[in-house]
Amino acid sequence: MSSNAGFLARTMRSAFKVEPHERRATLLSFAFVLVLMTAYYILRPIRDAMSSDWTDAELSTLFTVTFLFSFVFVSAYGAACARVDFRRLVPGVYAFFAASFLLFFATVQSGAETDWVRRSFYVWVSVFSLFHISVFWSYMADIFDREQAPRLFGFISAGASIGAIIGPTITVLLVDRVGTDMLLLISAALLLVPIGIIMVLQRDALERASGSGDAGAPSRPARIGGNPLAGFALFLKNPYLLGIAVFILLYTAISTFVYFELKNLMAPLDEAARVRVWGGMDLAVNVLAVATAMFGTSRLTLRFGLTTTLVLVPVIIAVGLLVVVFSPVLAVVIGLQIVRRAGNYAVTRPAREMLFTIVDRESRFKAKSVIDIVVYRGGDALTAWAFTALTQGLGLGLAAVAAVGALIAAVWALVGRMLGRSYAADALEHEAKTTDNA
Repeated sequence: MSSNAGFLARTMRSAFKVEPHERRATLLSFAFVLVLMTAYYILRPIRDAMSSDWTDAELSTLFTVTFLFSFVFVSAYGAACARVDFRRLVPGVYAFFAASFLLFFATVQSGAETDWVRRSFYVWVSVFSLFHISVFWSYMADIFDREQAPRLFGFISAGASIGAIIGPTITVLLVDRVGTDMLLLISAALLLVPIGIIMVLQRDALERASGSGDAGAPSRPARIGGNPLAGFALFLKNPYLLGIAVFILLYTAISTFVYFELKNLMAPLDEAARVRVWGGMDLAVNVLAVATAMFGTSRLTLRFGLTTTLVLVPVIIAVGLLVVVFSPVLAVVIGLQIVRRAGNYAVTRPAREMLFTIVDRESRFKAKSVIDIVVYRGGDALTAWAFTALTQGLGLGLAAVAAVGALIAAVWALVGRMLGRSYAADALEHEAKTTDNA
């Protein structure tokens, strides 16, 4: 047993840059996000298959409703951050979402499924899709510091990609056998698993703080306190956080444009076929993402820096959209979607989360949720209506819309470059202060 443990420690240290004292927390975090993303990706193909039943204007309306719900939910979460003990805050989020999907399951089982219920489900899964992962990465930025994040976040994010492989696999294999309602029940049950993992991570954090005598350790269970709406104020007053918001807004614009084109191109397919196609894309995305995240992201960041890591995917997407301009067919758009999402999960997302390791705890939990959810969903709504205006208003085709997207991707790359440089400058300043205090 000890030899196996030693082999695991050596492998994680040499292949993934995980130090022995970090191994337990890293593996638990890996399992945490794996289960979390499995639960979400069981639901995602079901949600996306519904989109082809609605027009661009109807779907844009749902995006707007999602934004409004996100705003309300993030405000409520800010109030919880201010008042709820930290050790209950994060587990409570996942217990709440598990209960919500149990409610949808009960509604469907009762025979009350209507178009209104379907639209509500679409909106709620869209809220959940950002909230569950935003809270997770806030928690990770609270556990690991700025030195650990570039080494460990790539490996941890591979757990998300593996979960995103398992989830749609379950959906594709079971949707014809058990139906979508039973998949809701499976997802709800899985959302309870991270609660036990969080309890272990919190206990370990307390033991480390107690052993080091550091009463101010950031992982200690305590209320964050402050104004429940402070996240909005912190976000608006801080240029660095505003820069992150713009980066996400531009990413969202690209995502929405590609998503709408795919849903339009798949409109002739029946719902079960759409579920299989969306599930198949999820599988392809995450098979590509997992290897990149485990073996490439940390090395890319450590060797070339965060600036290059943030710029890489936007540049690739800009080139891909130019390919769509000259070859606007379904296969090319599917290929672009796979590359875009795999690049986001394996490279852009962990790099973006590293940016939050240099902000204070209140910003990490309150302002981050505003950026990750409200700004993201606001961008969804804005760009959804922009897409509708371009296609239904101006009558533009896929090629012309792709050209607009390529321009947006170029601006996205420039913002990533700016953020990377700000992060690097802060790191140098922090290192200088540490040297002076030594």
